[in-house]
Amino acid sequence: MKLPPLNSLAAALLVAVSAAGADQLDKTLAEAQARTSAAQQSQQRIDQLAEQTGAREQEYKQILKQSEGLTVYLSRLDKQLDDQGRRLEDIEASIAQVAVMQRQLPAVIERMIDALDEFIALDFPFYLDERRQRIEFLRGNLSASQLSVAEKFRQVMEAYQIENDYGRKISAYKGTVELEAGAPREVNMLQVGRIALMYQTTDGRVAGAWDPKLRQWVPLDSGQYGKAIRQALRIAENQAAKDILTVPVVAPEVAR
Repeated sequence: MKLPPLNSLAAALLVAVSAAGADQLDKTLAEAQARTSAAQQSQQRIDQLAEQTGAREQEYKQILKQSEGLTVYLSRLDKQLDDQGRRLEDIEASIAQVAVMQRQLPAVIERMIDALDEFIALDFPFYLDERRQRIEFLRGNLSASQLSVAEKFRQVMEAYQIENDYGRKISAYKGTVELEAGAPREVNMLQVGRIALMYQTTDGRVAGAWDPKLRQWVPLDSGQYGKAIRQALRIAENQAAKDILTVPVVAPEVAR
């Protein structure tokens, strides 16, 4: 048997080794590529998980912020509820007081009408018929079932306001006065608040004033006061400009 030459044998061995190395290299490269692909897939999953984790973290922070806001809101709501509870207690107490006052108010209204009637009787007798009719109207409404207690009270307070307004104005109106002869005579009345009440006959010859101490009319000197009263009447009727006039005024007294 003839052996191949040594160089040929070495070449054959080299080719065999090279073929085996190439196979191993290809296998190694394939494994490296597979690991690289797996690593890429793992990185992608990690990135996705990181992104999901970031989104969950943002959602958690938002929920936490909403929770803190709700906590503050609920705390304020509790305070409001406590305040409303106290207000309800006050309202219930007020309702109870109103019920008591509603039972007592009719008697109070009646006493107020009596006091107003007495006041008018002691006051200057201006617009006397009108004022007495107002008192009768109020007394008649005391028994009116169709009117509420509040409305009756409002009417009485309105009457008090009217009486109060009388003291701040000057007015002129037609009236009648019994002169010395005893027969009623039509006169022009001049009311100056609650300071003075005077009259002058339509012909301007006779004048008088109410004396609150004597509770009667007293004559005035027409020569001294006639012109002033006539001018005051024109001022009260807006027929002349306001001016300073000399009229009889009763000196004020200390209230007792």
